[in-house]
Amino acid sequence: MKRIASGAVLAAFIALPALSSAQDVEKGKALYTANKCQQCHAIEGKGNKKYPLDGVGGKLSGDDITKWITAPAEMEAKLAEKPKIHMKAYKLADADLKSLVAYMQSLK
Repeated sequence: MKRIASGAVLAAFIALPALSSAQDVEKGKALYTANKCQQCHAIEGKGNKKYPLDGVGGKLSGDDITKWITAPAEMEAKLAEKPKIHMKAYKLADADLKSLVAYMQSLK
């Protein structure tokens, strides 16, 4: 009986990251809206269509997405074609940044 109970507890702990990830994605989606990211970017055709983010999660790593949010000038410098409008750097709490990156990574 102890084995079954400890196995259930272990399975619950293994499932926790998946649950928090889904929560992070939802929180990140809310942060995207709250920070008015759609004024410059579009997702699923909603927002500024010049800079769509559809598929960004399949193109960029979490570290790259984080850099785009916190130090966009560094990321723009790496581009062959420089954007006409420059993204501003955002200073977010670590938990908020993690959630926003989780949301961006979910856009595959």
